[in-house]
This record gives sequence, C-alpha cells and structure tokens, in this order.
Amino acid sequence: MPSFPQPGSVTICEINRELITADNLSDDRANESYAKILGTVFSPVPFQSDSLFVGTTPEQQQEGADQLHNGSSKAGLLLSAALQAVSSASLTPLFQPTPVKLLQDVDLYGLSWHQHKNILAFVSGPHHVTIRDYEDSDGKDPCVLINECQKDVRSLEWRPNGGRTLSVACKGGICIWAASYPGNPALVRSGATSSTLSRGSGTRWTLVDFLRSDDGMGRPIRRGLGGISLLKWSPTGDYFFAAKFDGTFYLWETNTWTSEPWSSANGYVTGATWDPDGRMILIAFSDSSTLGSLHFASKPPSLDAHLVPVELPEIQSLTRSRGIEKIAWDASGERLALSYKDGDDLYKGLVAIYDVRRTPLISASLIGFIRGPGDNPKAIALSFHDKFKQGPLLSVTWSSGMCCTYPLIFRSHILP
Repeated sequence: MPSFPQPGSVTICEINRELITADNLSDDRANESYAKILGTVFSPVPFQSDSLFVGTTPEQQQEGADQLHNGSSKAGLLLSAALQAVSSASLTPLFQPTPVKLLQDVDLYGLSWHQHKNILAFVSGPHHVTIRDYEDSDGKDPCVLINECQKDVRSLEWRPNGGRTLSVACKGGICIWAASYPGNPALVRSGATSSTLSRGSGTRWTLVDFLRSDDGMGRPIRRGLGGISLLKWSPTGDYFFAAKFDGTFYLWETNTWTSEPWSSANGYVTGATWDPDGRMILIAFSDSSTLGSLHFASKPPSLDAHLVPVELPEIQSLTRSRGIEKIAWDASGERLALSYKDGDDLYKGLVAIYDVRRTPLISASLIGFIRGPGDNPKAIALSFHDKFKQGPLLSVTWSSGMCCTYPLIFRSHILP
C-alpha cells in the first residue's frame, strides 16, 4: 500500500519504499531515520513566506500562494531560455530575454541544487533568493541575496562547471552572483554595480554582473522559439524541448538545428523532465493526470519519436485531481516527484512519489505522499539533487515558509 502521511504529521525521508513521518521537523528525528546512513542532516531552511504574498488576510495570502505556485504575476517575466543559456555558457546571453505574459501553471525554476556541491538555492520572496550551503562549516545560517537590480525574481539556475555561480532571472534582466572567499574574491565585470553579502567568516556572495534584457549581445534564434513557456536541454546536449504559450511544443536537435512540432488535446505543457540518458522526456499537461513520454526511435540527430502515455491512476482515484502541476525526475531515473491540482481535502497539497522503471517503456509505481510542515502547506517548487551518491535528495519549498529536503533511500543505494 502507498505510504500516506496523516494530517498533523510531516514527512522526513524514504527508507526502502516507506515514507517516514514524525509529529514535527527536527534534527533529532533526522538523526534517527537517515543520518546514520548518509552521515549528515539536511535541516529545513525557513523563510518569510508572508513576503511572498501580497495579501494580509488568510484569503488574500492563499490567493497569493496560488499565484506564486501557478507562476502568474502582473510583473513582466523573462524567458527561462535566456536564463538557461546564460547559466550553461558564458555570461553573454545566447537568447535575448523577452518580457512575456505567463500562463498559469507554467513550470518555473524556483529551486535549484548545485550540480557538484551540497548547496541549495531557492526563491524566498518577491525580490529575494536564499542560499543554504550544507558544506559550510561556519554554521547553519542561510544567506539571503538582495540587490536593487533584483526585482520580481522568477527563476534561477546554477552555472554548470562554473564554480559557485548562480544566475537569477528577474524583472529587467538576469543577476549573476558568485561566491567569494578570503584571498579569492569574485571578479566583478567592469562598470557593473556590485554588492557583497557576508555569510559568517567564510563565503561571501557578490553580485558580479547584471544583464539587462535590452542589451543582449548574442544572435537570437527566432525560428519557432517565440513565446516559450519552458525550455529543457537533454543531458547530452543533442536535443532540447521547448513548450510554447499556445499549447504546442517542439523537439529541437542541435546538430542541424531542425525541429519537429507537436500538440496535445490535454492542454498546455506544465512541466517536462529528461531521463538521465537523454533517450526520452516526460511531459505533464494542464488538463490531464496522465503524463506523456516521448521516446526517440533512433540516435541523434533523428527527430523520429513516439508519444506514449504514462498512466498515474492514483492521481484520480485517490486524490480526485485531474491535472499535474510540477514534476521532477532524479538523475538515476528511479524516483519521480509531482504535485497536482486541487484534490480532495485529505490529499490536497501533498507531493506524490513514484518508483520509475524504464525497460523498455516508462512505468511508474506509487510509493506514497509527502506532507509538508505548517497549516495547509502547498508545494511551490520541486528539485532533485543530481549528484548525491547515496540516493536522490528531493527538495520542496512550501507555501508555509519552509524549504525541506527529503532523502529518498532505497536498497540499491544503501552501503553494506
């Protein structure tokens, strides 16, 4: 039977397909359940959730939570494609960011683990980003990144193989933050307005550049890329997936830069995630509790692919929801996390965890549900740590004002 967290409890971790719960979050409970296996505790990171919401009454705060969770805002937003391009290449944008009106439920990147370090960054307010470095020996206090250039934050990404460098998409441009150390300060671009935030006696975070949306230097790729709602590169870089605001989506191959258009009768794309080998991509749609899986029939640069349904019957039968909101797939390909729309009172606001098999087609088996802390918590963002050796780490920012990390430990990852 799937693990179900009773009302009033909070989830701590997974141990061999059982989701462990407790009456409250504490390091003591983490030590009892998973620290003896992992050798570390991933303490939750609190943030001022009220600052995320424009309302002061509970009803207005809930409306603000729904707006943040659904990704809708009156402020102009930047294309996630621009942020990913800046994060994965040089500091010169490959795509010119464009203000767009965002659809509800579009999957923004409000939570990100560093690819090689145990460092977590997440959007913690309308103009704030919080960084928690679990490898920092100076203490457990997180660092909050604030700057007058950083307004209406919408998404963030760590720069791959670029040390501790974080790109933050916000209204008007992209902020580039870098870690500084005693004797090794971060390099600030000439002419850029810089600020430095201290974190104990060790790491300091410096705003090293601000890329304004109206002065991109690269050549924009225009064909078929207007009005992008989300963009996901494959792990190998041979393909990328681009969904548009009109409900269509495209597969692009990067050898000859050709694309293949797709559409679905299940609404627009709310999320997408590649498998670790880049052979298939899971897609969530706004009006369906069934995922789509695009499988490539041959090797790159072929665009010959087949869309196969991945049934999640419990989403309807147990939760009474009819749509997926957020999805995240861990780097091993064995765990899938997702949040869903509404649901009945018993299941509302939970995050579902699935065991995934990929031979030859994707199949998913429900392990259970994660319940966050606080009253009526709702998942704002989901992200897996891609490089943690002892098993997947799932982090969730909750509307109740807590960012929690859940080790998912199962037999293949437990050392003898």
